[in-house]
Amino acid sequence: MHRYPRDFRGHGPNPPDPRWPGGAKIAVSIVLNYEEGGENNILHGDAQSEAFLSDIAGAAPWPGQRHWNMESLYDYGARAGFWRLHRLFTGLDLPVTVYGVTSALARNPEQVAAMKAAGWEIASHGLKWVDHRDMSEAEEAAQIAASFRLHEEVVGEAPRGWYTGRCSMNTVRLTAETRRLAWISDCYDDDLPYWREFGDHDQLVIPYTLEANDMRFATAPGYVTGEQFHQYLKDSFDTLYAEGAAGAAKMFSIGLHNRLIGRPGRIAGLKRFLDYALSHAGVWFPRRIDIAEHWRKTHPNKRFERPSQMARARFVERFGSIFEHSPWIADRAFDLELGPAHDSAAGLHNALARIFRSATPEERLGVLRAHPDLAGKLAAARRLTPESTAEQASAALDALTDEERSRFQRLNEAYVARHGFPFIIAVRDHTRDSILEAFQTRIANDTQTEFATACKQVERIAELRLKDQLP
Repeated sequence: MHRYPRDFRGHGPNPPDPRWPGGAKIAVSIVLNYEEGGENNILHGDAQSEAFLSDIAGAAPWPGQRHWNMESLYDYGARAGFWRLHRLFTGLDLPVTVYGVTSALARNPEQVAAMKAAGWEIASHGLKWVDHRDMSEAEEAAQIAASFRLHEEVVGEAPRGWYTGRCSMNTVRLTAETRRLAWISDCYDDDLPYWREFGDHDQLVIPYTLEANDMRFATAPGYVTGEQFHQYLKDSFDTLYAEGAAGAAKMFSIGLHNRLIGRPGRIAGLKRFLDYALSHAGVWFPRRIDIAEHWRKTHPNKRFERPSQMARARFVERFGSIFEHSPWIADRAFDLELGPAHDSAAGLHNALARIFRSATPEERLGVLRAHPDLAGKLAAARRLTPESTAEQASAALDALTDEERSRFQRLNEAYVARHGFPFIIAVRDHTRDSILEAFQTRIANDTQTEFATACKQVERIAELRLKDQLP
């Protein structure tokens, strides 16, 4: 059994209307990462100095040593950058979500008090601002638990949101398994929130950003001037705002850091963007907890039986009749590399069709011959499968006059005599008259052409049947 865990489908081709409050065309989520005092430092028990996201070009860690220049740059974020940003956001009355490294919050009590007084959401950014990729599950889980305890001590309440950032492959699952979080954001894979299921727990994910993010001032390629940041934010906003005006509203996350955007030459670009966004009607500036509460109320998770998570027996039972009387197709498809992308009608149809297309000509002929005649003797005797019964009824083939039924019977017999398999057509795509027209046209085709046509019609019938069952 091969199962592929990555989800390339997401909301699919028709994402939900978020129905933002007040009919907003866009939700702009401002995130301030508070990491100063939680970064790698031998003072914090780490083996080396920090080397990530600073103005030191090509910075490298100093094993066993404090890095004075690096510390000084981080200190700027706490001492000056934070207060500049605090004045900007409170002056504009804009709510903020803080990703607070818990050990950093503990070392910055005045800043925490200012966040609380402003009504900002203080989410968790993990216990320490360090890489988690090489941590064992047990160690990372212990740090998550320690972060909850310390956050509650320092802030006065436990975090309701989480973003580790420098995470491991286990981070999303481990944070979700705490069952304590209204949202997590260690994903960058969508413009809307979505649900992930962990056992019987439904976890809301609010995707974050690494591109509409001032970290690009400290990475290459990146921004050099505040105006470049302003222009990128404006372009992103304009695109999403236009989509929202056209009925496909989205969310726009903006990632900020005290020591980066808090510099005078950079914050000017941020301010220009905020003034621009505020000049538009229909813009919602929520905290991430506000987005989570809105999404939970408006779009609660709807569980369904997912093909990629079924046992073989259930998979064949559920989908064995998608190709008429040919459960062997579902049985073989079960052994493909199925994943979340196959939990939709289009996805599972692709998997089943692969098996049908790769089957021998004799096997495919067997599938064709498994189909009943249109309005034939089996229909009259009410011996069709439930799927075929419903399909033939959709074109009123169950309500023919005696003359019409006799005509179909003559055509069926002539078609089978010529080609060796029944006439197959996806009747839900047709009317009774168009079916008869296709019957009369196709009966004269050569058998090779008709074999190929019938196979495509079999696939179309399977697609329509799956759309009755899956998203």
